[in-house]
Amino acid sequence: MHVETRTSPRIGTQAAVGLLAGAMLCLWAPWLAPRWALIALAIAGLALWWKLPRCIWIATALLGFGWAGIVAGTALQARLPSEIEGRELVVQGRVDNLPEQDSKSTRFQFVVDDDIAQQVELRGKRIRLGWFAAPDQAPPQIVAGSRWRLHVKLKRPHGLRNPGVQDSERGMLVDRIVAGGSVKGGEGNEELAAGNGIDAMRDGIAQRIEQGSSPARRFIRALAVGDTRGLSDDDWTILRANGLTHLIAISGSHVALTAILGSALAWLLWQAFPNLGRSLPRRTAMLLAGIVVAAFYTALSGGEVPTLRTLLMMASVASAVLLRRRMGAVQALAIAAILLTLIDPLNLLRPGFWLSFAGVAWLSWCLREGGRGVLREFLGAQGVATLGLLPLSMLFFAQASWVSPIANLVAVPWWGFVVVPLSLLGVLADGIHHGWGAPLWNLAAWLFDFAWPLFQRIADWPLGQSRLPEASVFAWPLALIGAFWLLAPRKLPGKPLALALWLPMFTPLQPAVLPGEARMQVIDVGQGQAVLMRTAHHTILYDAGPATDDGYDAGETVVLPALAALGVDHIDLMMLSHADADHAGGMNAVLAGMPVAAVQAPPNAPIEVDAHCKLGDHWEWDGVGFEVVSPLPDSEYTGNPSSCVLRVFSKEHALLLTGDIDQATEHAMIERATTSLRADVVLMPHHGSAGSSSDAFVHATGATWAIASAGYRNKFHHPNPKAVARWTDAGTRVLDTPHAGSVRVDLAPTGVAVTTERTRRRRIWGSGG
Repeated sequence: MHVETRTSPRIGTQAAVGLLAGAMLCLWAPWLAPRWALIALAIAGLALWWKLPRCIWIATALLGFGWAGIVAGTALQARLPSEIEGRELVVQGRVDNLPEQDSKSTRFQFVVDDDIAQQVELRGKRIRLGWFAAPDQAPPQIVAGSRWRLHVKLKRPHGLRNPGVQDSERGMLVDRIVAGGSVKGGEGNEELAAGNGIDAMRDGIAQRIEQGSSPARRFIRALAVGDTRGLSDDDWTILRANGLTHLIAISGSHVALTAILGSALAWLLWQAFPNLGRSLPRRTAMLLAGIVVAAFYTALSGGEVPTLRTLLMMASVASAVLLRRRMGAVQALAIAAILLTLIDPLNLLRPGFWLSFAGVAWLSWCLREGGRGVLREFLGAQGVATLGLLPLSMLFFAQASWVSPIANLVAVPWWGFVVVPLSLLGVLADGIHHGWGAPLWNLAAWLFDFAWPLFQRIADWPLGQSRLPEASVFAWPLALIGAFWLLAPRKLPGKPLALALWLPMFTPLQPAVLPGEARMQVIDVGQGQAVLMRTAHHTILYDAGPATDDGYDAGETVVLPALAALGVDHIDLMMLSHADADHAGGMNAVLAGMPVAAVQAPPNAPIEVDAHCKLGDHWEWDGVGFEVVSPLPDSEYTGNPSSCVLRVFSKEHALLLTGDIDQATEHAMIERATTSLRADVVLMPHHGSAGSSSDAFVHATGATWAIASAGYRNKFHHPNPKAVARWTDAGTRVLDTPHAGSVRVDLAPTGVAVTTERTRRRRIWGSGG
């Protein structure tokens, strides 16, 4: 394949770069332009692209901006209207993709039928559902591709919003999820037809792989058909620490192998029956068979962006060969980028899009000369991929694996050239006859098991997975320039200086807290609470987020990533307001993921801690005072009313963290010492429940701001409108995490500054409640 070739400007690199730049500028803007303006820009860009190739940059940028805005606006308008949130609805449709099941529930995507019998706002649209089992019962068995009639309650797409890279609302927009909700138990839910179609076929193959004896069969499911449901959190931790997640996901190499397999089958068939060549030349048959087999496998494996990119590149090259034209890898890559962007510009919001295209682009640029031997080419490719993609990995996942080059030197040839081909041959054999693929899958699993202990050991190395702080928006372009500089030809001078361009990636975005100042970050954990308090050299985590019986642990999935994004690498004190799971559930995950010097909880609380927080405790860190104003020493533990209440104060300002105290506790605190309750900012007691925030307590605090930590449309209706009214009537401004996201409060001599995450990082898909 030629790399350097003359390309048409309309479908070349310049067109692709302009289109991508325009689309990304639109998608990452704080708001969408009016629809009429987007349509006008798209039409103007398309006209310029066709008529004036010299203006290709401007033309494709205008087209990309306008087209991305039109598609995004359409997807946003399709979301569930707020008027029908929480209503019980009856929907009929098909289970889409692979359902995920655990001991408590089954979660799946559901495409509602596009007919007049369905709710008009949901016709033909995709929703995400959870079906929770009744006590002492197993969750329902849901098969991919099956058809159901279900009673559901739905909510608009909404996700937690914290510092860092996590953003589930973006993922729901990209996947066209218009609502999420739960299936209501009882009568009325009915399966209408058994599973069929490509998803059912994929699920069936995964189940037959699972029947093997090797524990590694869960990985073979992932490598063969992209089914990662069997991988545990520990598996993902090991893969991330080794930098191997890209090999577990179905990638372009899988599609290339299936294309080679299809071409080989066509070659054998034409060898066996030479007369076929009279109707269709063998070379043409091999090309077409390779593309057809690759297309079928792309659909079977879920059609992720890396597989589509490879398929489109191969189809472009095959078309050029059949038309007797020359086409290089760069032009094929540009065509694939243009087509994927035009088909669905929201693909640009997927990390896999950029990692896939950037990986091929880096390799095409750095290894274009060739002729250096197989080993040197392989080592060079690994070096280029590791260094070139590291800035993007840090941007999208806020983590880096410094041992990934070592792990990839083993995993790429072992998995890519041995395990994956055997897995794919098993899929082919199983397609010929069910059961024939088992020996190949068992062998692939045995070979996978052979190397897995090595990666488990590497994951424990000190230079394994590292979480990175949230950096400036300018940090990753500088790191990309640094990577380009380092990978440039040797003649380019000053390469050691290129390393300096990486430094902003490791620098926290938030400024340091100065002596005498305090910073509070109310982490958005849903229906629960976790609050980070920082002074110049100390940190306190007040509550650790919720954990639920179905395995969800906000300590691991929300709190730890948020702390890492904020540049926190240790905790001096974890104070648990009380033992309820929505406040203390994440404790063990935080203790396992970060050094914690001491843990406190109320006296007699059913938690193993180092000490108890009680009235009279006080200390000073970095010029900032801390005082526990409830509960009483050695008091009986009664749950919510026994919460540790912590007052944080500087010379001029104060914060009050209240746990889940009730009005009786509020009055007792007022009687003991009214002045100790004065605060500029108050964390609303009990998430803003109606049984808290009495008028007397509100006036005793004299707060300018009150913040409620709660879940979106939670079943308790927190914060309660009556409690909110008591604060607002006193002149206090009220924020809640469902609408504001994470809330940051800075206490400085100059005043109190309050910033919300949804305001700081506005996104077109941000619902804000």
